Amino acid sequence: MARVLIVGAGLTGAVSASLLRRELQQACSIVVWDKARGAGGRMSTSRCPEDPQCTADLGAQYVSATPDYAKSHASFYEDLLSAGVLKPLSTPIEGDRSDPSTNHYVAPAGISSVVKHFLKQAGGGNAEVHFGHQVSEIRAEKTAGAGKWRVAAQNGTEAEFDAVVLTMPVPQILGLAGVKALLAESQPAHLSQLEKASYSSRYALALYFSSGTRLDMPWAAKYVNGDPCVRFLSVDSRKRGIDGPETGPALVVHTGVPFGLKYIDQSLPEVQPIIMQHLRDVLPGLPEPLSIKCQKWRYSQVHKPVEGSPGALVVSRQPPLVLGGDAFTHSNFDGCIESALSVVSQVKQLLTTKS
Repeated sequence: MARVLIVGAGLTGAVSASLLRRELQQACSIVVWDKARGAGGRMSTSRCPEDPQCTADLGAQYVSATPDYAKSHASFYEDLLSAGVLKPLSTPIEGDRSDPSTNHYVAPAGISSVVKHFLKQAGGGNAEVHFGHQVSEIRAEKTAGAGKWRVAAQNGTEAEFDAVVLTMPVPQILGLAGVKALLAESQPAHLSQLEKASYSSRYALALYFSSGTRLDMPWAAKYVNGDPCVRFLSVDSRKRGIDGPETGPALVVHTGVPFGLKYIDQSLPEVQPIIMQHLRDVLPGLPEPLSIKCQKWRYSQVHKPVEGSPGALVVSRQPPLVLGGDAFTHSNFDGCIESALSVVSQVKQLLTTKS
């Protein structure tokens, strides 16, 4: 049985794990490592420290399906809709400029529930998911009859795998000890491609309010024009269609890309007051929040993908090492699905060749 490590419990990693489980059944064991404390990656849902029932989507806000992807990825959408993980967005988003034929969906339980759904499918076999495992090094080791990868995490964990899939942002992949040297030695052209990939950066705030607080905005979510900082706002429970008196509301704020670029190297305590001042200019009279969480997305969305948008990139055939993620397609739900499909196709082929 081949032992496959998927690094990254975001959407690409979770869908890759689910598809490998479905297509290879018991022919491989799947292990997922992620540096965070929970699943989601940039599809992140955060809880209020004072009221765990109050949550906010700090990364992706909703899923948009163009007619073409609604057709080609129909099985994924049907699965998520039938399971109640996604449902159609019921309130318009002010300032939305997408094509009217695009369908928008929200996750009632928070956007991270989409990723958790696919991880649960992968776990229906013998998949293991470990959080708090930030990979620091990957190196090839020769064993009796075949090569393997020895992967080390910062928490001291080390293990051997027959194949490895890396789905983190490209700069993080290139920062792993062993990967850049391997590319420089065996595939310098691929290394050059990867080094040219770039991302936009932004900050997100979640403002959690106490139970009974009224947010009187007439919208569920809107794009903001004219402010140098605030670009997107969402009353999160209203956006998800779960507004109710049981818990306090949460307001999500996303900054624009120029602001993120300007302040990306500042600390969260330095940037949060600046964002809050802009927010109060945009929404004067905003009630005092119970709690605030500030999130830095250094790698928010792909600005320049890997040349050719190959879906996945094979760094080593034996033992297999495959790179995937939105940098190899484009930054949205369907881009991650496309990358996962490509990753799984490559891994299946390489493991079959190996056997």
